[in-house]
Amino acid sequence: MPIDLGGLTTVLQLFGFFFAVYFLAVWAGLVVWTWRDVRSRTREILTQILSVILVGLFSVPGLLLYFLLRPRETLEEQYERELAEESLLQDIEEKQVCPSCQQRVQADFLFCPNCHTRLKRRCDNCHRIANLRWTLCAFCGTPLAAPPPANSPQ
Repeated sequence: MPIDLGGLTTVLQLFGFFFAVYFLAVWAGLVVWTWRDVRSRTREILTQILSVILVGLFSVPGLLLYFLLRPRETLEEQYERELAEESLLQDIEEKQVCPSCQQRVQADFLFCPNCHTRLKRRCDNCHRIANLRWTLCAFCGTPLAAPPPANSPQ
């Protein structure tokens, strides 16, 4: 009794076709995912193109190699880390505050704009800002007179 393999061949061809379509869809998904991932991690066009080509040519092994070579953090994570570092550096820097009202003041203020307390004075010779405690101008060497009363304008 002969066995009819015509139906089995058709089923195997159909199975092969669906497997090929599935593999093509997975491959395209890997390429698109790699493109999106590498664009979120670097702005270098050459790195982006080479990463996509690597995954496009080698599929899953290329993806594993991409995982080993890709930048560790995304551009967004890098930006957030830099913002946090900058914020910490600003906190570490010396904060200029008024000794009377504790409001923040800029380093070149002569008076506090909030409570009008004298913060610094000008040298009579070079007209640069000098600290109230200085007895000598650090910029020109001129002796400084005793500071005027704390709350009176110059």
